[in-house]
Amino acid sequence: QVQLVESGGGSVQAGGSLRLSCATSGGTLSSRAMGWFRQAPGKEREFVATVNYNGASTNYAASVKGRFTISRDNAKNTVFLQMNSLKPEDTAVYYCALRSAWSTGRYDGIAGYDYWGRGTQVTVSS
Repeated sequence: QVQLVESGGGSVQAGGSLRLSCATSGGTLSSRAMGWFRQAPGKEREFVATVNYNGASTNYAASVKGRFTISRDNAKNTVFLQMNSLKPEDTAVYYCALRSAWSTGRYDGIAGYDYWGRGTQVTVSS
């Protein structure tokens, strides 16, 4: 059974930083496209960032580009999201996702992913 577990969320003031981690287990799926999404109260889940199977290709939502960085360590079956210059509008539950089918691409849509973590809360105060 594939499992994704997010960690690293918390409460910070605007301008602060957090680093989220997503550890995968339960399958030989370390070299798969992965992504981060977020969902704020009353809003739909939205794309944040994605990374391809070897970390060479990434893509970001316009709202986080230049502030967030996605990376991965396949040896540790972990993907990271470094979040800098946080804003109150970044407040949300952050989810990591994994695509089961192997490809060289990256995916910025919810439909591109098969497995999801339970999320970690990020709260940014002004």
